[in-house]
Amino acid sequence: MILAWYGHLKFSEWNWSKRLTLFAIILISWGIALFEYIFQVPANKYGFKGNGGPFLLIQLKVLQEAINLFVFAVFTLLVFKNETFRLNHIIAFVLILMAVYLIFKK
Repeated sequence: MILAWYGHLKFSEWNWSKRLTLFAIILISWGIALFEYIFQVPANKYGFKGNGGPFLLIQLKVLQEAINLFVFAVFTLLVFKNETFRLNHIIAFVLILMAVYLIFKK
């Protein structure tokens, strides 16, 4: 979802995209999101304990958010070169990792 939600912010740097309307950008983002959903929905379906998977629903959600934030951080550093991470961002990521640890602790 990172690419669908934030990738279009780089479109303004490309000449071909300057003619795109907001509706066209939304359609492109939906297309990218559909591709991402093709992977996310089965992961939730087969990962959920109620369907025979190993994870509780809350564990799936916390894990998904942690992975999403990690991917967002990498995406931001690679695509948006003018963004920087500060100490408070790193501390926040450590706290999120602690949340993942706590959600899986018995």
